Amino acid sequence: MKYRNLGNSGLKVSEIGLGTNNFGTNAKFPFHMRAAEAATIIDAALDVGINMIDTANVYGTGKSEEYVGKALRGKRDKAIIATKVRGPMRDGPHGEGLSRKSIFHEIEASLKRLQTDYVDLYQLHWVDKETSIEETLRALDDLVKQGKVRYIGCSNYEAWRLCETVWTSKSLNLTSIVSTQPAYSLLDRDIEAEVMPFCEEYNIGIIPYYPLANGLLTGKYKRNQPPPKGSRLEAKSDPYENANFDVIESLEGFAVNSGHTILELAFAWLLSKVTVSSVIAGATKVEQIQSNAAATDWVLTTSELSEISELLGDGVSE
Repeated sequence: MKYRNLGNSGLKVSEIGLGTNNFGTNAKFPFHMRAAEAATIIDAALDVGINMIDTANVYGTGKSEEYVGKALRGKRDKAIIATKVRGPMRDGPHGEGLSRKSIFHEIEASLKRLQTDYVDLYQLHWVDKETSIEETLRALDDLVKQGKVRYIGCSNYEAWRLCETVWTSKSLNLTSIVSTQPAYSLLDRDIEAEVMPFCEEYNIGIIPYYPLANGLLTGKYKRNQPPPKGSRLEAKSDPYENANFDVIESLEGFAVNSGHTILELAFAWLLSKVTVSSVIAGATKVEQIQSNAAATDWVLTTSELSEISELLGDGVSE
């Protein structure tokens, strides 16, 4: 496993991270996991060098953090714990949001569930339009000074909000974000218009989630065939509503001709972006952890990137 700096910070994160939004959410679904299963997945991740463990207080309404904390007992120093705050956690006017009151309450609850006295990366999960960014950033700055948070980041922020966040931190001499976590994949490239150029200019690390486009880039979903039993898309009434199989099949053909899988291509392409620090991917099996980690071995050449751009309809490689 190789490691990259998280944005402009000195924090080293594994090129592949482990997403844990399937920990403890609803055990009746095959892709949601209980504590023992989660511990097995985290152990497998640590074994292959994955140190970036991404969770959030709302995942499983706290269960994900709880399972991560149990799994990392006695192994805390091997992991970079990234969690998030914003979503609904309890009843009442302060049960969610990014106010000082909510943030101070939620960090204590997260630390208790995670069984640690600090989190490495504390991320603003979504925008809170009812709270000023100054109030939010002052609260986070205090948490950094208290040692409960090492670095801060955000998720699902538009480019102009990222700019507002960075500008506010700089103008008030507050701790600034080092990363942002958006949806990004070969099939979802919206961030390339504005978010990515901003991150390049200010050296903000990008932590893509949904790198496999909800499984469409795993190779298991085929044109005119129903989703496999137990897969994420099986329960959807129109599982392939937004699937462009012309592009998917051309990418799969390119990967196979290169001696790889489309899954490996999905990760390798994201990691070809200099602003990407770590790619977040979930897993339900040890084999998935191992294949995700192995994908980092494929470093795309300039000619390969050019060919991929043509398959995506760009015609020009970045």
